Amino acid sequence: MSSESLYRKRDDDYGSPKWLWDELLAGWFDPCPLNPTSLREFDGLGKWPNRTKVNPPYSNPEPWVDKAIQASREGKTVALLLKHDSSTRWWAKLHEAGAHFLPIMGRLKFPKSGKPAPFPSILVVLGGSSQEFPVTEVV
Repeated sequence: MSSESLYRKRDDDYGSPKWLWDELLAGWFDPCPLNPTSLREFDGLGKWPNRTKVNPPYSNPEPWVDKAIQASREGKTVALLLKHDSSTRWWAKLHEAGAHFLPIMGRLKFPKSGKPAPFPSILVVLGGSSQEFPVTEVV
């Protein structure tokens, strides 16, 4: 069994790397918190403010991608941390919506396991201005 298959069988609760979530995107709203107070009361796909950072479940990112596209059409800026997979329908949707794709060099290490992900990741930004993300790659 490949490491990616093993990864898929585990839960989707992987925290975002501190340098990305708490430094680059500090102060942005996170609709997918790692440990929400009450999962029954928390609707991550509800209303998003002007600047939102999203680390959606890797097992099913499409509803989050759809919400991000909708939010960007409302003039909001959304940054999504996603698996780098151009073979998916949700990737095509992002491309068609004019998203900016910022590849992350190397494999992300998730705080929960300390091990690198078995796939490359990418930061995808919808809406906003180039002043918010003046880099072409996230290292």
